[in-house]
Amino acid sequence: MQAVQPYLDSFLQYMQQNPFDAAPSELYEPVDYILNLGGKRMRPVMLLMAYHLFKDNYEKALPAAYTVEIFHNFSLVHDDIMDAAPLRRGKATVHHKWDVNTGILSGDAMLVWAYEYLLKLDDMSKLPAVIRTFNKAAIEVCEGQQYDINFETRNDVSIEEYLKMIELKTSVLLAGGMRMGAIIADASEEEVEHIYQFGRNVGIAFQLQDDYLDSFGAPEKFGKKVGGDIVQNKKTYLILKALEIADEATKARLLDYMTTPTVEEQPKIKAVKGILQDLHIPELTFELKNQYQATAFKHLDSIDVPEARKQSLINIANALLIREI
Repeated sequence: MQAVQPYLDSFLQYMQQNPFDAAPSELYEPVDYILNLGGKRMRPVMLLMAYHLFKDNYEKALPAAYTVEIFHNFSLVHDDIMDAAPLRRGKATVHHKWDVNTGILSGDAMLVWAYEYLLKLDDMSKLPAVIRTFNKAAIEVCEGQQYDINFETRNDVSIEEYLKMIELKTSVLLAGGMRMGAIIADASEEEVEHIYQFGRNVGIAFQLQDDYLDSFGAPEKFGKKVGGDIVQNKKTYLILKALEIADEATKARLLDYMTTPTVEEQPKIKAVKGILQDLHIPELTFELKNQYQATAFKHLDSIDVPEARKQSLINIANALLIREI
C-alpha cells in the first residue's frame, strides 16, 4: 500500500486545513467527530488516483475527494440512526454520543457541505458533469439502503437483487468518485466509462469478499467479530447461494436458522457455517468475486495510458481484494 500513501497524506492534510469548527458547535462538532473517526479513506483516495491516471497535479481534485468523503460519512450517520447502532469504528455513533436529533441535523448539514466543496473546483466548466455524476451516485446509495431495509423482511430475495443492492449501497459511490476524478482530469468519455466500470466492479468484488470474511475470516485479521451477519440473519450472497442450490431439507434447516432470532450465537454460527461449507459456498463466493475482479482489471487495461500510471490503482485494488483470510 506504499504507493497509496502520497494520495492519503494529501487528502488528510486537506481535511486538516478544512475542519468543521464553526458555530454553532452543537451542529459542527458531530461533523468533525465522524469525519475524524478514521477508516480507509478508500473513496477519496481512489478519486485522486483516477485523476492522476490522466494528469499529474491531482491536488486539483481534492475538493471533489472531500465531497465524496463528507457524503459517505453523512450516509453513515443516518444509517447508524436507522440501525440503532451504538458503535462506529469502535467509538460511539453520533446519535449515541449526542442524540438522534443532532445526528439528523448534523447529517443534513454534511450533505449541504458536500455540494459546497464542489464549488471549490478550479475549472467550473466541469461542474455540471461532476454534479450529475455525484447526484446519480448519491441517490443510488439511498436506493441501495432502501433495498437493504426491504430485504430484512423478505425471504424471497434473489441473488440478482442482492448483487444490485450491494452495487448501489457499496459500489456506486466508489465508482462515481472515480468518474468525477477522471472528468476533472479531462479524460475522454470512453476513458471515463472505463474508470467507472473499474471502480464499480472493484466495489462489488470487495463486498462479496467482505461477506465471505464475515463468516470465514480470521478475527484478528478481519478486524471485527466473525459471524456477525449470521447472528443478525443477514441475507448475504453466501446465504442466498446456499438457499438456491441446497436440497429441500437443508434449505428448510438453513431458513429456520436465518429467520428466527438468535438466542445462542456460537452454536448458530457453527451450524450455519457447516451448511455453507458442505455446499462449497466459500469456493463459489470467491469464484464470483474473482469474476468481478477480472472484469475490473479488463476495464483498467482498456485505458490507453502508460502502465506506470496505472500502478497505484492496481496496487490498491490488489490490497483491497487479496486480503489475508
